[in-house]
Amino acid sequence: MRQRFLNRINFTDIALGIIGVALVGLIVVGSFRTLAEGNYTTRQWLDFVVFGIAQGSIYALIALGYTLVYGILRMINFAHSEVFMAGSFTAYFAAAAMAKSGFLEANTFVAILILFGVGMVTSIIVGVLVERIAYRPLRRAPRLVPLITAIGASEVLKYVFKGLYGDQFKAYPEIEALKGSFTFGDFNITRIQVVVILSAALLMLGLYLYVQHTKVGKAMRAVSEDKDIAALMGINVDAIIVRTFVLGAALAGAAGILYALTFRQVNFFMGFFPGIKAFTAAVLGGIGNIPGAMVGGIFLGLFESVGPILFLDGLNVPAPYQLKDVIAFSMLVLVLLFRPSGILGERLSRSKA
Repeated sequence: MRQRFLNRINFTDIALGIIGVALVGLIVVGSFRTLAEGNYTTRQWLDFVVFGIAQGSIYALIALGYTLVYGILRMINFAHSEVFMAGSFTAYFAAAAMAKSGFLEANTFVAILILFGVGMVTSIIVGVLVERIAYRPLRRAPRLVPLITAIGASEVLKYVFKGLYGDQFKAYPEIEALKGSFTFGDFNITRIQVVVILSAALLMLGLYLYVQHTKVGKAMRAVSEDKDIAALMGINVDAIIVRTFVLGAALAGAAGILYALTFRQVNFFMGFFPGIKAFTAAVLGGIGNIPGAMVGGIFLGLFESVGPILFLDGLNVPAPYQLKDVIAFSMLVLVLLFRPSGILGERLSRSKA
């Protein structure tokens, strides 16, 4: 047994192991020194955590689109980041029009619902068109072909919206009702963070219940297991695939509105970094696993928010928050080194066995 184990070890395994141990060592030392120095108050740490949860909630909503499509088609829809962008960017014009007319301030709740409607419907239309034009003809093609097509579709959508809406940043109007914060002792949370976290939680809960407790959800799970057998059982596979794209696109559209309300700037390139982060979150949670995408998004958001200060401030790294992307992808490396199937990927792999 020992000899067999030694025979399976190669230089790559040793190198990856050394990298993993070094990263863990830096994290432990940096965290200990940061906490020992006591430069940050409890309230500041709580602010980091709340911001991380809010940001991670947006990542989770986008990640669900990646994981839904992968669960059905076993492909990565790299055009999903532009589906996210399309809804948010289009809704800007509705927001600007309502702000100019005064409707946004006079009927804030209704106006926000309209923004969600515009963003989600736009994203759904774009997502379904991508599936119908770019992916359906390649349903039986080798996996590399739809992957390349997805990258091409992403670039096409990016520059189509650049041509339609321009290449300038557009600023969402401020909403008076979303300004300010709630403070409870050392705990502080802004109103927009409350909206983001509650909206994302409701959407994720709704998706989970839909997939687990409806006939369409059961059909989606059947198609995910085996499309040919599902078709023999009378399931319309094409219709289920379209519904999967609709669900993923709707969540991306909602995430786009929450992102725009939080950061208040949109442009044709805005989907790239959130899309990469959301894909990372899906992989962290276990690609193809719906609860995993949710957990992965929150996990990544927290590490992006807390990690740079906690891990790097104690190591005397200047401007540690500028390295938040390094922290995020380092976490991905660590998770994949020690748990290649992702945080919740083991249950998925067993169920597929």
